[in-house]
Amino acid sequence: MRWVSRRCLFLLTWLAAWTLAISQDDRVSNFFERHVGTSGHTNNWAVLVCASRYWFNYRHMANALGMYRTVKRLGIPDSNIILMLADDVACNPRNKFPGSVYAKAGRHLDLYGENIEVDYRGYEVTVENFIRLLTGRVDPSVPRSKRLLTDDRSNIFVYMTGHGGNEFLKFQDNEEISAFDIADAFEQMWQKKRYNEIFFMIDTCQANTMYSQFYSPNILATGSSEIEENSYSHENDNDIGVSVIDSYTHFVLELMEGINKTSQVSMQDLFSSYDPVKIRSHPGVRSDLFQRPLESALVTDFFGGVSQAEIFPVVEDADATVQNITRVSSSGHAAHLDPVGPQAYLDQGVDTTNAIVLTSERDNITLDVRWKDVRKWTSIFIVAFLAGWVSLAR
Repeated sequence: MRWVSRRCLFLLTWLAAWTLAISQDDRVSNFFERHVGTSGHTNNWAVLVCASRYWFNYRHMANALGMYRTVKRLGIPDSNIILMLADDVACNPRNKFPGSVYAKAGRHLDLYGENIEVDYRGYEVTVENFIRLLTGRVDPSVPRSKRLLTDDRSNIFVYMTGHGGNEFLKFQDNEEISAFDIADAFEQMWQKKRYNEIFFMIDTCQANTMYSQFYSPNILATGSSEIEENSYSHENDNDIGVSVIDSYTHFVLELMEGINKTSQVSMQDLFSSYDPVKIRSHPGVRSDLFQRPLESALVTDFFGGVSQAEIFPVVEDADATVQNITRVSSSGHAAHLDPVGPQAYLDQGVDTTNAIVLTSERDNITLDVRWKDVRKWTSIFIVAFLAGWVSLAR
């Protein structure tokens, strides 16, 4: 009987070690997932579009550059920001302050500075390039810095500013993009699994009509003015000689200055801050396509960077190219090692052989998690049974 007891104690020790190893795996997973919110996203991107050009549209470029500075300050790296800008203001002969763009009359903050990366400039800012950027249908010669390399875990902030009207926005006084064009582009993105959630913001006359045709899920939209309503500038600078920022964008950026990377300010707080009297127009919000309550959606879910890791099981097959698949998305590195499918690899110029391996491994994650649960509870049951058996044997 003593021999049996010793064997049982040995089994108890072995099972305890096995259970401890499983709990250690859980602790590691919980560590990497501790920042995961209800949004379910692992990376943030920003597409900032100034659709105007010429000196007298100075304020529109200041609008886009103000948003650019904000998303960078809150953690989105330049690699995840696509800036479309005519870029004809900073070095314009009329600019009394060469190489600088200001959004306030006091000129305390230079929005242009030395640390700015314009991805599409001048005549590259076209409707075609914007649609191709969103849908991923770019020419193979387009560099990665000009591509929106998003996936189904990406939250995207799309900001547009310029001159517009009822369901259209002008691009450099040469062409127009309609609300239908943007709606269809977002639908293509959803079908191709190029986003998790989109926050669309636009500052132009009759801005709220630009999101009236949206029909794809997980889109939150806001605009500066109602139909048949203008969107006004905020203030002039006598030395510069033109308006330096639009009123709606000014007050949004003013709120953003009080937000940092860990702020818990919600999208509802942002929308509640709208004051039609100060803005001199009636901003609108459309949330019927958005799946989450606005109170639980944080501003930093779209304006801030994230640092997440997703743990995948080890691949045992010696012929597999990837032995341990870990997808990491951080504020400083945009790594997308498991796109939705082989087509996503083709868009990024990557060999599709590895894409098939990655996709198949992704499908096995759920089974692996369930197997861990079975092992855990089986161990607990056996330990309890043997403990009872030993106590009765004594």
